[in-house]
Amino acid sequence: MITRGGSQPSSRGPAENFTGEVLVQPLFGAEPSAQYTGAYVTFQPGARSAWHTHPAGQRLVVTEGVGRTQREGGPVEEIRAGDVVWCPPGVRHWHGAAPGTAMTHLALSGVAGGRAVDWLEQVTDEEYTAR
Repeated sequence: MITRGGSQPSSRGPAENFTGEVLVQPLFGAEPSAQYTGAYVTFQPGARSAWHTHPAGQRLVVTEGVGRTQREGGPVEEIRAGDVVWCPPGVRHWHGAAPGTAMTHLALSGVAGGRAVDWLEQVTDEEYTAR
């Protein structure tokens, strides 16, 4: 089965889950034998996700630009095109673009109990700019 590029509508990341301008381009949903989803997510400069967890983990492949990510209790880390980020199941984290550069990543999210993500509170400006 082939899903043609551009055949699924893109959408803006909802304000309750993101700060700034974010575009989500879905690629595929979970299948009974392949319990993970895929999407390209583009964050404009300074845009970021809220804190969240993934019940079955998530892998991010940065395809363009420069971004930031943080696991709870850890430092804010820079991510660049070509980097691969592993977000283990149940670990609170966030990710987004750097202040002056857009960033796109391919998000491959595991699905457990019918869920791929559990959204939490927004990342504050202080958390985002902490180095």
